[in-house]
Amino acid sequence: MTTRRTILGAALAGAAALRLAPARAAAPEQASVALGVGGKPLLYYLPLTIAEQKGFFEEQGLNVTINDFGGGAKSLQALIGGSVDVVTGAYEHTIRMQAKGQPIQAVIELGRFPGIVLGVRKDLAGEIKSPADLAGRKVGVTAPGSSTNFFVNYLMAKAGADPQQAAFIGVGAGLSAVASMQQGEIEAIANLDPVISKLEADNAITILADSRTEAGTREIFGGSNPAAVVYLKTDFIEANPNTVQAIVTAFKQSLDWLATASPEDVVATVPEAYYLGDKDLYLRAVAASKETYSQTGIIPPDGMQSAYNMLQQFDPELASAEIDLGKTFTDRFVVAAG
Repeated sequence: MTTRRTILGAALAGAAALRLAPARAAAPEQASVALGVGGKPLLYYLPLTIAEQKGFFEEQGLNVTINDFGGGAKSLQALIGGSVDVVTGAYEHTIRMQAKGQPIQAVIELGRFPGIVLGVRKDLAGEIKSPADLAGRKVGVTAPGSSTNFFVNYLMAKAGADPQQAAFIGVGAGLSAVASMQQGEIEAIANLDPVISKLEADNAITILADSRTEAGTREIFGGSNPAAVVYLKTDFIEANPNTVQAIVTAFKQSLDWLATASPEDVVATVPEAYYLGDKDLYLRAVAASKETYSQTGIIPPDGMQSAYNMLQQFDPELASAEIDLGKTFTDRFVVAAG
């Protein structure tokens, strides 16, 4: 009798578990996906590396090929040109491309503030005291037209200077960026961690603007400002909703993992090449960047408006364009990911 009750109880428990378990997601329409990113080792894109290293894409039935470009603008070009299906990049691109009549849409927020830092070469700190002083100077960015470039454009315009008067030079997002500053090839730099932390440790730069913290972001933009997102062409989303859901679910798993992971967990997960030759420095950079990652995966309306306001400061095309911010981001996939 006891054995029979045990078996019956186990069967009932199993049935209850089946009722409570979420329905299995439909198979992706396109299992093989090409993804573009501009500077994968940057902490800005850490959720991508976590999804890759922890096998979250495979769990969702995806075979993701990651193409690492020199900067976000090049990833965007690859998406528009059709050589990648999805991009991990800056939210601002969704606004700018709508103005150009090429609709793309973000499907999950990865970073809730930019984490971009503007620094000037230490020996020029007495001459370049404000973003306005960058006119006529050589400024290193990950790539011209990328979010690091937009960051400097906004700061210069806000300070009353013309961003077109600065010379923007693509220096990448790793040791090449560090070398460009140390060798005197540029006079200022807009980049992210671990590049900025490395330059700070080497006493090579003086910081002019820092969006690695919520307080710093609010000081610069007056509010929240979304950073890295996952975006795709709108027609791809409509044609492949199951594929997009799988992508978003994998990235949501990354955000959830990062929410409880220690900096040591992160360091143990990423490739050693990300350390820029200094594991302890990378560990400190991870700890300092922890609060930059999105807690919900959803861009708040004021964040979208803040990004739009920033772009209008220096982009004349957006000054007269009619932008529907509601079409730049959809939360339906994040909500479904749970």
